[in-house]
Amino acid sequence: MSAGRFDPSSTTRLDFPRVHAHELAQARLISSSTLHEAAGKIGALPSKIRPIFPGAAICGPAVTVDAPGADNLWLHRAIYAAEPGDVLVVRVAGQYEHGYWGEIMATAARKRGLGGLVLDGCVRDRTALEAIGFPVFARGLCIRGTGKDFQARGWINAPLLLAGLVIHPGDLIVGDADGVVCIPRDTVKDTLRVAAKRDADEAGILKRIDAGETTLDIYGWA
Repeated sequence: MSAGRFDPSSTTRLDFPRVHAHELAQARLISSSTLHEAAGKIGALPSKIRPIFPGAAICGPAVTVDAPGADNLWLHRAIYAAEPGDVLVVRVAGQYEHGYWGEIMATAARKRGLGGLVLDGCVRDRTALEAIGFPVFARGLCIRGTGKDFQARGWINAPLLLAGLVIHPGDLIVGDADGVVCIPRDTVKDTLRVAAKRDADEAGILKRIDAGETTLDIYGWA
């Protein structure tokens, strides 16, 4: 390590338990909003974090990244700390108005087989990102550049506080057109069970509405 450079290995964790593959397969069939409700109305990320292009969807274990503001070096590092299928979840110290991610990083992440990016900040190269097909959820688009401070401290796979929500590495991250939800890894099994029942119940309610019943009568609000 060169003099004056921060050693990223000192704040990078590579080994942690992840959501099981069979749970991911089930979660891919369920919407973010249903998972949020089934988990007890927890885990919703800020509504400003949205898919950057239509049809983007993510479902995978979280790799958390706590990066310095206006700097994307730790995002580059996280691409290579993550495993195939992982979803990068990134906090940028509240400095949203920078393009932390673009075509080159999306291409690198796709090459690694990563499952997507959830960024509490902005990105650039929207058209290229859509063409690449790597799912990105962010606050918006910004052409303002970032730096790379090799002396700056960041964290990969430490508990991440994002808008009042604590996200742990290995938690389930699901994102779709409605938003992004984080389900704690140790509650995924129960959440999936409740979510499946909720979807089945709602399918029955939709049939009753089509048959002429009112929502007021169905829910006992009349």
